Amino acid sequence: MNDTNKAAAVFNKYAKSYQEKYMDLDLYDATLDIFCGSVENDNAKILDVACGPGNISRYLLKVRPDFRITGIDLAPNMITLAKVNVPDAEFHVMDCLQIKNLNTKYDGIICGFIFPYLSKEQAFGFVSDAAMMLNDGGVFYVSTMERDYSESKLQMSSDGQNGIFQHFYLAEDIIEMLEQNGLLVFDTQRIDFPNPDGTTTTDIVIIAKK
Repeated sequence: MNDTNKAAAVFNKYAKSYQEKYMDLDLYDATLDIFCGSVENDNAKILDVACGPGNISRYLLKVRPDFRITGIDLAPNMITLAKVNVPDAEFHVMDCLQIKNLNTKYDGIICGFIFPYLSKEQAFGFVSDAAMMLNDGGVFYVSTMERDYSESKLQMSSDGQNGIFQHFYLAEDIIEMLEQNGLLVFDTQRIDFPNPDGTTTTDIVIIAKK
């Protein structure tokens, strides 16, 4: 089982806990507003990668009810929750590394915190596939935790029973990937995420256009 499948198994186990923690989190709303405002087409087709319980899809439809959203996640329990939480979107169990099998073009692709579970090689392949699936003028949104890749490590679940290997990226690492695949970055933001122990984690959000 590779790291991506291991992560999916853990997220599948803790899907409801994840939903309780993140479903109503508004920390990233301002960046999602930028994404929504940058997608120019009416009735735009949007792909929500690693959609989880549908937290991002639900917010997008609140801002842009015209969006036609497809969400994918490798954890079946996440997809079950997403279908309940966001009945106006379409959801499927799928590996983000297989998105080209969708054989569809999108006006926007959004991936919230999938990069921590992708190696550099996997992340580049994912970005390459996503870029090809974007229509001209399409918008790409990525969020992840910002630390040097050399600090990537095994992260244990809150109950200490399961571990997931997390990959870290600097903003410049991701920007380079995007630019090498023909995506022009127009917005980069850093957001401090408060941890239960009182510390903060620096998250980055990068938005680009094809």
